[in-house]
Amino acid sequence: MTAQVLVVGSANADLVVAADRRPAGGETVLGGDTEILPGGKGANTAVAAARLGADVALLGAVGDDAHGSLLLDSLRKSGVRTDLVRVVPRPTGLAFITVTPDGENSILVSPGANRALRPEDVTSALPGAEVMVVSMEIPLATVEHAVNTAAAAGTRTILNLSPVASVPEPTLAVVDLLLVNQHEAAWLLGGSEDTAVRTSELPGLLDLGPRGAVVTSGARGAVVVEADGLTEVPSPSVDVVDTTGAGDAFAGALATALSGGAALTDAVEQAVRVAAFSVTRRGAQPSYPTVAELR
Repeated sequence: MTAQVLVVGSANADLVVAADRRPAGGETVLGGDTEILPGGKGANTAVAAARLGADVALLGAVGDDAHGSLLLDSLRKSGVRTDLVRVVPRPTGLAFITVTPDGENSILVSPGANRALRPEDVTSALPGAEVMVVSMEIPLATVEHAVNTAAAAGTRTILNLSPVASVPEPTLAVVDLLLVNQHEAAWLLGGSEDTAVRTSELPGLLDLGPRGAVVTSGARGAVVVEADGLTEVPSPSVDVVDTTGAGDAFAGALATALSGGAALTDAVEQAVRVAAFSVTRRGAQPSYPTVAELR
């Protein structure tokens, strides 16, 4: 039986080090002890959805190593279906994460086994899924095939375009919902990722092809971009501990709400709450709330 939510994306082991500040070029900075935690944009999104009660499967790839076992265990314990996760003869993907006292992070990803996720892996996984979430730590050809195949099957598609990359116009044209943060939106609209996009510019995202878009802005919340206008959804004020994986928590919560029949703005309100909760705890997957914790 096909899962209600299908996530197509990466699975990484997160190697997390706390430091007073991130090193500049050519500089060495001493940090704390390394924590090894389950992560990856795809796996994170799937876990966030499962903890909120979604019937969710991950289509991904890990290596036959200790990091791969860590990820599979975390997925299964969270209630994610793992029968679509391939075990391949490559190292499991790794993310090297530095977290500073303000909770902000910088991340370097080594994709490893994620590069082995093939377009043909999508075809048999998709039929029957109500919502599919695709993110960008996997080969672009697989992303394109997943979006195009989902569109042909009538499955609602969320493209979490992170890390931001150029996607062919025909693929963007069949995306139901484009999910980006404010810096990724700026890049897509011809600016720099170093700057935040202005709200007045956001309708330009629909000119790229998607039917709708959601732009996240951290502590400010998110903006829903639809053909008939913009809707700003504020975030609750919280004490930030670690922002790692907050965007993935948002994506998982959004997919869960939409698969349950919620209107887009209502789904974004729920996703903002989940993302805000996640930054109050350390790590990515370990920080994601259950329905009971949200209450």
